[in-house]
Amino acid sequence: MARPAPSRPPRRPRPPSRRPGRPAKSPSTNGRLNLASLIRHVPDFPKPGIVFRDITPLLSHPAGFRQAIRALTRTVRPWKPDAIVGIESRGFIFGAPVALALGVPFAPVRKKGKLPFRTRSHSYSLEYGTDTIEIHEDAVRPGQRVVVIDDLLATGGTLAAACALVESTGARVAGCACLIELAFLPGRRKLGARPFAAILRYEAE
Repeated sequence: MARPAPSRPPRRPRPPSRRPGRPAKSPSTNGRLNLASLIRHVPDFPKPGIVFRDITPLLSHPAGFRQAIRALTRTVRPWKPDAIVGIESRGFIFGAPVALALGVPFAPVRKKGKLPFRTRSHSYSLEYGTDTIEIHEDAVRPGQRVVVIDDLLATGGTLAAACALVESTGARVAGCACLIELAFLPGRRKLGARPFAAILRYEAE
């Protein structure tokens, strides 16, 4: 007579797996991430009295970074750019993927002496002294519609200078876009009548 098969003990449920290094989820609204929650505020940096908006937590959050790029892409698409210009250095982080999403060329604006080919330059005033930025002379062409992208608009000096540099080539600045605008600073006024948009806007320090 065959012996009955021994009964097996019930399996214990496996605990949910955790991927090492996976960032915590950001609060969401209607299925969308709250991007502002991924911006870290660092007081007294780079000097006392300044609150620095740190984008590195956003960059380390793939879903948040993706959402920011999609939001910037939707923002600039109606301007119908022929090229995207990004300002050194954090403007590269946002400008290049937006250009890729739109299927248009990307051109970097860099500090003086950083670009290897023939350049066009523009100098502008800072609080103490001056600075100079450059673009390759063949990066954009006369008549092209160009959108200038940076990570943050504060006092607006560098973004306004980049626009003037682009316009010196004969191209047209169709608009400017940033991830963050510090609206309590005069940055937008520096841009004059040029269209501007930001994904996140801070009204107070």
